[in-house]
Amino acid sequence: MLVTGFPAGSWGTNCYVLATAPGEECVVVDPGQDSLGQLREVLGEHRLRPVAVLLTHGHIDHVWSVAPLAHAEGIPAYIHADDRYRLADPTGTSFAAARDQLLAMTDGTLELTEPDDVRTFDDRARLEIAGLDLTVAHAPGHTEGSAVFLAPAAGDRAPLMVSGDLLFAGSIGRTDLPGGDPLAMAESLRRVVLPQDDETVVLPGHGELTTIGRERATNPFLAELREGHAPRPPTRGL
Repeated sequence: MLVTGFPAGSWGTNCYVLATAPGEECVVVDPGQDSLGQLREVLGEHRLRPVAVLLTHGHIDHVWSVAPLAHAEGIPAYIHADDRYRLADPTGTSFAAARDQLLAMTDGTLELTEPDDVRTFDDRARLEIAGLDLTVAHAPGHTEGSAVFLAPAAGDRAPLMVSGDLLFAGSIGRTDLPGGDPLAMAESLRRVVLPQDDETVVLPGHGELTTIGRERATNPFLAELREGHAPRPPTRGL
């Protein structure tokens, strides 16, 4: 399996590309602000053909470039049903910046449109796309429709979790934005994160890659959860 990615835009949102191998079809996860140039380089380097965009949630820093990418490639965008409404107005449904600031970030233009083909998924949906076998785990807390994508171990490759803004290296997602819910976040961490195998590689929405074992041992927010306390999510990410 080919897994690659890069941080993009002012928020450093990680955009990932997943494929079975170079020269094959691929899926793009969370194409954020200023991601298209780097994405084209990755696709060209590995001779990949995107066939779908997967979104971990609907915040503007994760969906900024989904419409132009989907339009250019003629491909669908997938998002959890509970965050579907955010694609109609990503500016108004995200805490990001004042409109004047967003305009400055785009050289005076702000064109955030909805993809032509939006498809929704629910908890435990199985996505068989581009030869990949991914399972959705609904993980609300950061937003109502936050989700992670899970890929099982295969050969000598460890299991994968594309965690969005649920889990970071040393941290967890904030819950003080519209649609955030600290109780839902705690339950998502208990239900989705803690049961995973220690060797599971975590591809977070911001920051460096990590593993479930590392976070179980060192993440102070997961420690609070294991001790029976509801973790107080930090102010991080969008």
